Amino acid sequence: MEEARVEEYLKVLACPLCKGELFYYKKDKEGFYCRRCELLYPIVEDIPIMLVDSALKIEGSKFRENGTS
Repeated sequence: MEEARVEEYLKVLACPLCKGELFYYKKDKEGFYCRRCELLYPIVEDIPIMLVDSALKIEGSKFRENGTS
């Protein structure tokens, strides 16, 4: 996903579960990550899937190891 588009999404999106801040994640998967809930909301065909039922559980330590953009 283009960096400009990611920045725009980060301005308006929040975690649907806790309403917390999201971070862009791109390593083995791409999406928006909530540190509080440890959930990754995947990006599919440049569209963030912001459904709790579709989110992937990723431990915070793994998030830090893989890094973010």
